Amino acid sequence: MTTPYNFTHALCRAPAPSAVNGIRANGGPDPDFRGLLAEHETYVATLRDLGLSVDVLDPLDDFPDALFTEDVALTFPEGAILLRPGAPSRAGEVAHIREALAARHGRLLAMSGPGYADGGDILRLADRVIVGLSARTDRAGAEELAGLLCQLGYAAEIAETPPDVLHFKSGRGLIDEGTILAVPALANCPQFAGLEVVTTPPGEAPAANILRVRDTILVGDRWSATHALLGARGLAIRSLPTDHIAHIDAGLSCMSLRW
Repeated sequence: MTTPYNFTHALCRAPAPSAVNGIRANGGPDPDFRGLLAEHETYVATLRDLGLSVDVLDPLDDFPDALFTEDVALTFPEGAILLRPGAPSRAGEVAHIREALAARHGRLLAMSGPGYADGGDILRLADRVIVGLSARTDRAGAEELAGLLCQLGYAAEIAETPPDVLHFKSGRGLIDEGTILAVPALANCPQFAGLEVVTTPPGEAPAANILRVRDTILVGDRWSATHALLGARGLAIRSLPTDHIAHIDAGLSCMSLRW
């Protein structure tokens, strides 16, 4: 397996105006579309500045959450896997990304069901992939996905996600190959045995959804204590705005497929 954050390519999708109506677990106000678009454009520009070749697909107004490409597929140097999103309103997104993935990957696998799996529940480590069970990923889906991962040469483990955490990756992020940043509720996850687990500072649980890209860690700009925590470890940090994206239950890892 290659280093889990030494990416060279990314695939994003521009947000449609309908994105302001995206799924959210606890209600709350709609994001401002222009603010959401600006955050997405900054995100894409940052990936390019870090050396990635980034393709941006056209918006899909019929699918408000389609800008979160990570949830509908998994991408690796060895191939890609089309998933089955757990939210019924997102099922149709898979067909719209198939062609783009087939054009960029020599091998394309696909879940067939009846189970479900969201990419937000998938954490790639240096030696294995963890699939977190959640409201969007059930055991049948996790087990089918584990079999597809095996076809690409990746061992998989299935983990439990605390009920108050939307996606497995909402509550944790990869600092480096041996270190995880996690919310306290995930700090004792059995699948993290052998890894160092650093917990998020008080009041900054949403900061756990960091994104390591090569030698740089992307962090939401509101989380000053997390910036200090990571900076004290000698890590390069890029601060990105996520205020509007957070209104629709999303974070930094959601907005791209990377390989």
